Amino acid sequence: MSTFPSDIEIAQSATLQHIRKIAEKINIQEDDLEYYGKYKAKLPLSLQSEKPKGKLILVSAMSPTKYGEGKTTMSIGLTDGLNYIGKNAIGVLREPSLGPVFGLKGGAAGGGYAQVVPMEDINLHFTGDFSAIEKANNLLSAVIDNNLQNPKYSLNLDPKSIAWKRVMDMNDRSLRQIIIGVGAKANGTMREDGFNITPASEVMAILCLSKDLEDLKVRLGNIYVGKTLEGKAIFARDLKVVGAMAVLLKDALKPNLVQTLEGNPAILHGGPFASIAQGTNTVVATKMGLSLGDYVVTEAGFGADLGAEKFFHIKCGQSGLKPDAVVLVATIRAIKHHAGLSAEDFKTENVAAIEKGFCNLEKHIENIQKFGINPVVCINAFPDDTQAEYEVLKALCLKKGVTALVSTAFVDGGKGSAELAEKVIEEINKGEANYQPLYQKEDSIEHKIRTIAIAIYGANSVEFSPKSKSQLKMINDLGFNEFSVCMAKTPASFSDNEKLIGRPTNFEITVREFEIASGAGFIVPLLGDVMRMPGLPAVPNAERIDIDNDGRISGLS
Repeated sequence: MSTFPSDIEIAQSATLQHIRKIAEKINIQEDDLEYYGKYKAKLPLSLQSEKPKGKLILVSAMSPTKYGEGKTTMSIGLTDGLNYIGKNAIGVLREPSLGPVFGLKGGAAGGGYAQVVPMEDINLHFTGDFSAIEKANNLLSAVIDNNLQNPKYSLNLDPKSIAWKRVMDMNDRSLRQIIIGVGAKANGTMREDGFNITPASEVMAILCLSKDLEDLKVRLGNIYVGKTLEGKAIFARDLKVVGAMAVLLKDALKPNLVQTLEGNPAILHGGPFASIAQGTNTVVATKMGLSLGDYVVTEAGFGADLGAEKFFHIKCGQSGLKPDAVVLVATIRAIKHHAGLSAEDFKTENVAAIEKGFCNLEKHIENIQKFGINPVVCINAFPDDTQAEYEVLKALCLKKGVTALVSTAFVDGGKGSAELAEKVIEEINKGEANYQPLYQKEDSIEHKIRTIAIAIYGANSVEFSPKSKSQLKMINDLGFNEFSVCMAKTPASFSDNEKLIGRPTNFEITVREFEIASGAGFIVPLLGDVMRMPGLPAVPNAERIDIDNDGRISGLS
């Protein structure tokens, strides 16, 4: 029996079209392309129209297992599926982070025959966007510490009040909490500091939410740094570094054009994690896609309790975007996981487990419906699934008023998502999507948190730690009470306890502390023990990745 090829083997065997050919399909002139080799190009912001014509399709998912449920793969598969049935569709997705690439989940360029290519480039340094974000973030850190060191130009910052952290695009738990400035006086002011992973950087969030370079600069200037010893709030604009940060980001602000394995256009731009950041790609890329295509497929990270909620409240709230359809990705194995089965039992047919574990998907369906949209469920097919399990899951979905369809895009590419594409078009044509947020701008931060915790997670209540209560008072005093909230919690559960799988009840959410992202326009409540700098697993993916003397990469997925 032949072995199904790996993702990287499939990607390396593909014949890619020159990126100008991909651009021609969506009427982009060659003069508008900034080439990064033959298969990647930057796009100018001028390709956005004021009133985009396209229809927006959001892809989210049920609560994932540690292996990932193929949401990006299904997003790419749906893009190819829409083009397969004759539609002009563009995938507008996030860029991968090196953290998962070398950590546990692997890259984020799709899988099987539903990938964006060149896969190796996309999963690694790509066009340098992450590097630019990292450098801009850390430039501000360097300027902060330089200001502390220089009495002549000092803003009199209180070192203990500094909220800004350094970032690095790598999983490295040792950098979560560090001491800097150790040694001689010339080495700087000794103080506590720490690192977040680059996808959690506020600069990443700002890049994703900015509409143009001018807006980017305003947002960068609004970054909250800390307070003076006299209690005055200090922002990045006070350190006169905004222009330099913007210079570093000038190219990163431009979306990236690549292609799917089937030669369909895909725009990749921005890469925040939905567990610890807002989890959606850039506003400019999404609007550009809607300006160039009739349909745009975009995704929001992890489950709908994280990515989709933030897409609705943060991205839509700040941009005016409204999705015309929502697709929820589910897998039989994830359903079984939420029924309490272990991985070794996933390969055995178990209809009862589907009935038991459906409660997790059921809650995600209900959550999307609360925003005024009836989702379509996409079942990402795996070889050990059975038809009986599919039929039970489809019937359970119908009882919730939604249709579930199986996609075999991983094996069959766009053809494998043709039926899903037809159903999504049918839902769009109904014109029944009526997006409404669950909270309003003027609601208090506490109200916004409780709304998400109770309505989306299913919690009974929210507990605020003493530290978070003190920070909340400061947030209100600073005038940040009208900001959105960007909840940071485990993606493995609706609760802040990853062990509570399925659809937990009678639980409490605990806000441990807050981080402020005033330039991005949101507050980050840290729930439970979630960290914004992940760690590596015991056996990281990095151990499997290699390159030979001919430059051929292996082990990347």
